[in-house]
Amino acid sequence: MSKRIIRFGVIGCGLMGKEFASAAARWLHLGGVDFEPRIVAVCDANPAATEWFKEQATSVERAYTDYKELLADGEVEAVYCAVPHNLHAQIYVDIIEAGKHLLGEKPFGIDAEANARINAALAANPDVIVRCSSEFPFYPGAHQVIQWVNEGKFGRIIEVEAGFWHSSDLDPTKPINWKRRIATNGEYGCMGDLGMHVLHLPMRFGWKPESVRALLSKIVAERPDGQGQYVPCETWDNAILACDVRTADQQFPMVLSTKRIAPGHANTWFIRIQGTELSAVFSTKNPKQVSSLPYSPGKQQAWHTVDVPYKSAYGTITGGIFEFGFSDSILQMWAAFCDELAHGTAGMSQPFRCATPEEALGSHRVFTAALESERTGATVSIDWGN
Repeated sequence: MSKRIIRFGVIGCGLMGKEFASAAARWLHLGGVDFEPRIVAVCDANPAATEWFKEQATSVERAYTDYKELLADGEVEAVYCAVPHNLHAQIYVDIIEAGKHLLGEKPFGIDAEANARINAALAANPDVIVRCSSEFPFYPGAHQVIQWVNEGKFGRIIEVEAGFWHSSDLDPTKPINWKRRIATNGEYGCMGDLGMHVLHLPMRFGWKPESVRALLSKIVAERPDGQGQYVPCETWDNAILACDVRTADQQFPMVLSTKRIAPGHANTWFIRIQGTELSAVFSTKNPKQVSSLPYSPGKQQAWHTVDVPYKSAYGTITGGIFEFGFSDSILQMWAAFCDELAHGTAGMSQPFRCATPEEALGSHRVFTAALESERTGATVSIDWGN
């Protein structure tokens, strides 16, 4: 089977850039796809960061320190960009205006104004495909929940809870980094860093909060700077958002939480939906399992927990008895993005797309309202007008 080769450039050669290189190297793990990414160029302001790519990714032919040189590279047709939030607006706009397709990291701009700049560039360049990185909905357990929502299995929604929790920042001796500074991470703090993961599915389901009441926490006041001094931590560590969702036919509460300090949770993403006919929960804490409670009036209420087979959006060589993990979700997300580049949205071999710019815009509206709620102590309405 001949494959459509999609030539990529990577801007930002850190942790997630390496994950993309790993996914590209594991493409043989997928079965029956007629497209394949090939990383041909990389860019990082720190030349040492590109050395790993030149050594480990044999397809890489060129390394740059100026991203504009990568954008001028005629062989590059698509870009993965993973840079601090304060750089999103300028670099994402330049990528889009260069006519390169883009998979960018959340939150698509350090604030609402930066996000508006990116969306304006998209409106002026409609042929460029742009998506936001969000891999956790590609877990098989999450896909099962998605299927149930799409089939209307839940009946009337009672309430929803979704979250993404870390615990590494519980250690007060962990050195400060760019995510703890407003200048580079933005005022959103943990919401900008983690919140698109949490909002991806609610936005996809059309569950847009009509209002939000935010409880934001700064827990560790200062951290070592690596030079023998302690400096202030400026951004929010944890956020709990109580939202009121109103759809065409129902209204229900939704709690969203993003936490950098959640003791015992190394990297936990979850969604819980309670309904009058079905309730369900999936968490990456137990990635093989999905729990559900089907209910009929007058019948017994009992939770059922089953192991989810290794059945992903895109078929793989892995047998159904084995476990699905983070690197598998990254591979699935990249397959979805490349599928859309190769065949267009209507021609994708399965219907679940990566997070869209419209969904990222929705997250900015929620986060901006959450900041206002924290400042005022009030429940803040969210305007979903264009």
